[in-house]
Amino acid sequence: MPGWSPKAEEGYGLHTVDMQAGGAHGVRAAAFAAGAVAATLVAVTATPAAADPAGAVKFERHARSDFMPFLTDSTSDQRTWMRNTYSRMQSYSPWFDSSIYWAPPSYFYLDLYALYRDHPEDQALMKQHPGWALRDSAGNNLYIPFGCSGGTCPQYAADIGNPEWRAAWIEEARSHMAQGYPGVFVDDVNLEMMVSDGNGNLVAPVDPRTGQAMTAANWRRYMAEFTEEIRAAFPNKEIVHNALWWMDHNDPYVQREVAAADYIEMERGFNDSGLTGGTGQWSYETYLSHIDWLHSLGAGVVLEPYDLDAQSATFELASYLLVSEGNDSIASEYHAEPDDWWSGWSTDLGTPNSGRWQWKGLLRRDFSGGMVLVNEPDAAPVSVKLPRRVWTDASGTHVRRRITLGERSAVVLVKGPRRGKHKKH
Repeated sequence: MPGWSPKAEEGYGLHTVDMQAGGAHGVRAAAFAAGAVAATLVAVTATPAAADPAGAVKFERHARSDFMPFLTDSTSDQRTWMRNTYSRMQSYSPWFDSSIYWAPPSYFYLDLYALYRDHPEDQALMKQHPGWALRDSAGNNLYIPFGCSGGTCPQYAADIGNPEWRAAWIEEARSHMAQGYPGVFVDDVNLEMMVSDGNGNLVAPVDPRTGQAMTAANWRRYMAEFTEEIRAAFPNKEIVHNALWWMDHNDPYVQREVAAADYIEMERGFNDSGLTGGTGQWSYETYLSHIDWLHSLGAGVVLEPYDLDAQSATFELASYLLVSEGNDSIASEYHAEPDDWWSGWSTDLGTPNSGRWQWKGLLRRDFSGGMVLVNEPDAAPVSVKLPRRVWTDASGTHVRRRITLGERSAVVLVKGPRRGKHKKH
C-alpha cells in the first residue's frame, strides 16, 4: 500500500508477552553484584539441527497463558502427542520449568533490551544501575515502542552497548539454561533503532559512550556485538532471533547478527497485511527472497502468523512450502492443541523436485508427494487445470482438476493415483 512501511506499524517485531519471567529478573542483579563481566567475544558460527525433508512441516507451539492447562493438567496421552507433534515449544521461565522433563524441546523467552516498568525487581535494578536505561537529551527514560499509552510504555529500553547490561543479561540466560532448556528465544533483535518516548514516538537516545545522539550505525554495531557475545556464551545452544526482515542485506552488522543465530523469527509470517504484490521493497516476492538470503547464511526460519482462518492458514502453509529447506518451522495458535488440531500442520509432501517457479500466473513448487500453488497479494484471480490424477488438499478433501485462486490464496495438493484418459467409443 502506498506510504506504508512495517516500522510505522506499532508493535512490529515486538512480541506481546503475557508471562514475563517473574523472579528471573533478579538473576541479573545477582550476577552483576557478583562481579559478572561481559562475555569474551569469540567468532562462532551457529550449527542448526539436521534438516528434515523440505516437504514435511515442522510445527512449533508457543506456551502462552491460554496454553497453561495443557502444561499443568494434561494427560499422559496428551503429553505424548505434544512430544510427537511439536518440533519445539517457546516457553516462559520459571512457569515452564516444571514441564521441561516431559515437554518437547523448548526455548525460553528473553527480551534483548527490556526493563519492565512495573516489575519491582527491574525498578530496583534501574535505581541501582541508572546507566543501564537509555535516556533522551533531557535525561528522561526512553522505552521500547510497544503498548504505549498515556505518556508511558510497559518496557524501558536498556542500553545494548553497556557491557554490564550485556553481562547481566547473559547470566540471566545462563540461569535458565541450567534448568535444562536447549535454547533461547531472543525478542527485539531490532537492527533498526526501536527506542521511543512515552508516546511511542521514535527518539535517538543519548549514546553514553559518545555523549551525543546515538547514530543508527552505532546502534546496529552494538546490536551485532551483543548477539555475538550471546552466541559465544552459548555455542552449543539453539538461539532464535526475532529480527526485522527489511534490513539491508549488504550491511555487515546485519550479516553478523544473522550469523549469531540458528533461527530467525519472521513475525506475522506471510500473512503480514503490509505485504504487497509485485517486486517492491514490501512485496511478497521480496519477503520470499529475504528467506532465501537467510538460508544462504545458514539460518533456519520460524514463521509466526497471527489470527489465521482456514484460507490464511492454507496460504501460510503453502508459502512455507515454497521456501522450506527442511530446517524451517511454523509457529501458530490456529487449531494447534491436542484436542483441536488442523491436519494441515501435519502435511508431508516429501522431498522437493525443484525450487519454486512461475506456472500459469501462480507460484508453484513440486514435491515427491504433491505440490503447492500460491497466488500472491494484489494479484488477479487465476484459474488453472491441474495435472490429471487424484488430488486432495491439506485437510484431506478431494480437489477438482479445475481450480481458481484469488489473491492471497493457495492450495496444498497431495498426490493420489494417476487418472487414465477416458476412451471414446
